[in-house]
Amino acid sequence: MKFIVSSTYLLKQLQVLGGVINSSNTLPILDNFLFELDHTKLTVSASDLETTMASTLDVESDSKGSVAIPARLLLDTLKTFPEQPLTFVIEDNNTVEISSNHGKYALAYADGNEFPKAVELEDPSKTVVTGDVLATAISKTIFAAGNDDLRPVMSGVFFQFSTEGLTFVATDAHKLVKYTREDIKANQVAEFIMPKKPLNLLKGILATNEDDVTIEYNESNAKFTFDNSELICRLIDGKYPNYEAVIPKENPNKLVIDRNQFLNSVRRVSIFSNKTTHQIRLKIAGAELNISAEDIDYSNKAEERLTCDYQGDDMQIGFNSRFLTEMLNNLSSDNVQLEMSMPNRAGILTPIDGLDEGEHITMLVMPVMLNS
Repeated sequence: MKFIVSSTYLLKQLQVLGGVINSSNTLPILDNFLFELDHTKLTVSASDLETTMASTLDVESDSKGSVAIPARLLLDTLKTFPEQPLTFVIEDNNTVEISSNHGKYALAYADGNEFPKAVELEDPSKTVVTGDVLATAISKTIFAAGNDDLRPVMSGVFFQFSTEGLTFVATDAHKLVKYTREDIKANQVAEFIMPKKPLNLLKGILATNEDDVTIEYNESNAKFTFDNSELICRLIDGKYPNYEAVIPKENPNKLVIDRNQFLNSVRRVSIFSNKTTHQIRLKIAGAELNISAEDIDYSNKAEERLTCDYQGDDMQIGFNSRFLTEMLNNLSSDNVQLEMSMPNRAGILTPIDGLDEGEHITMLVMPVMLNS
């Protein structure tokens, strides 16, 4: 078995696949990339049992075969090469020999048949989205997903597909983000919970990709196919909480403000907040928003005044500044609207501009109790 491939082309594909491999694996074989050669097509796969990703590369070859090559060693070697053709030869003595312009390198390989096989999806449903839309949907929601192992359903992003549009939701019970696209529709209703790891991989790969991504899914697995790659992952099992029930419908108090100004103020004031609660206080009266924080233990406090456009009753409400900062950071609009009903009910943050046709983002942040 022998093939010739460009060093930078191979490295670029392997760096993406490397994101799948865990730093410590239960099965030693998972520390390897699986190389499957079929004449001029080389398919390279990486897996952690939950997520498997494969890319197909064009190479020069007239042989067939499969081997598992140590991932870390191969990546470290490839990073040092300038652009050049590399020749891989699989020798009989269980080593793979790589020849470059200046030298030869031998690595021990494992039998490709030991590598776990990727799951075949039986009878999947199918939806097609463009890569950049999927990447946006992931990056707008994934930051709000939880990290609590006791509530695994909240540690992923909820995909809800219907003939009306696509909805992506993430929450950790303190904050919630709902991202909707009405301009893209699925041919049937489906919902599933995607884990964070494969989503982060997809987000990185698809950010600038306008090609179509085919999403196939059944009860237990989802498969994303794009360009010359595919990613298969196990879905999170369980029922997603009824998120619509927590979004308050009646919010008479509406505050409109410049996003950057609001974000910078919250950032500055929060430096003076209590280090465990990160609590800041918003006091709104007329066209003035007063943002303050106090850390009584250290006698630190800060207060800023901003002008805003406000309709509603004068009110005071407390928020965790970290959640507010994260949300404002994840929006790209010039102005945002914060809707509130009462100091003990969730506030709803929405962008006023900068959205595509048919794109909607609703962010919900739970208040914290103010110690008056």
